[in-house]
Amino acid sequence: MSVNDRLRRVFVETLELGEDVHVEELKYRDLEAWDSLGHMSLVAAIEDEFGVQLDTEQVIDMSSFKVAVDMLRGLGVSD
Repeated sequence: MSVNDRLRRVFVETLELGEDVHVEELKYRDLEAWDSLGHMSLVAAIEDEFGVQLDTEQVIDMSSFKVAVDMLRGLGVSD
């Protein structure tokens, strides 16, 4: 499973999204579920899924699905 697919699953499960949501287009606070509490839950789920630890700046900067993908790739996570 690719990084994008795994991350998409994390977003869908953590934010309790329908499968029809275009996760790749999501940005922070686009949805009611992606508020500050949802954001921290998402960070924890990403860290668990990919075995990484995001630093404070990365947590703050993670403002979209695309940014999260780029961050993971920068941490050496690959397909």
